[in-house]
Amino acid sequence: MLQEDIRALYRVNEVEIVYKNKIPFEDRIQITSSSTAYDILRQSWDDNRIELVEQFKILLLDRRHTCLGVSDIATGGITGCLVDPRIIFATALKTRASSLILAHNHPSGTLKPSEADLDLTRKLMQGGKLLEISVIDHLIVTPHRYCSLADDGLMPS
Repeated sequence: MLQEDIRALYRVNEVEIVYKNKIPFEDRIQITSSSTAYDILRQSWDDNRIELVEQFKILLLDRRHTCLGVSDIATGGITGCLVDPRIIFATALKTRASSLILAHNHPSGTLKPSEADLDLTRKLMQGGKLLEISVIDHLIVTPHRYCSLADDGLMPS
């Protein structure tokens, strides 16, 4: 077998990780309350979809809880959406986030978290512990109000 044939057998794709934050540190918004998080999230939500389909987003925060960005994670149907923890943590790792605020809307307008909401929050908190990325809140968002699991003492332990 030729040397070139052997090299061809062992060719693999090269992976490169790139991170660029275009907003200077001094201009980033610090998240000091759930209402600030809600205000940022509402600006990123499409008003034409918030009461139509369920969507899941994350706020990515650094160690000082300044906002690195908002990321759309999943869009589903009227009654739910499938959230892949790998997408959440891949995004968090790429942005060097130290903590996350989870958020999703309820097209029905109800602010009460479902058991599935609490289970997902618990699962993501456990995954975050392994990666040293804290999940500090989970907001349920509607056009005019929100529920903060942290404020309401509903964050799983």
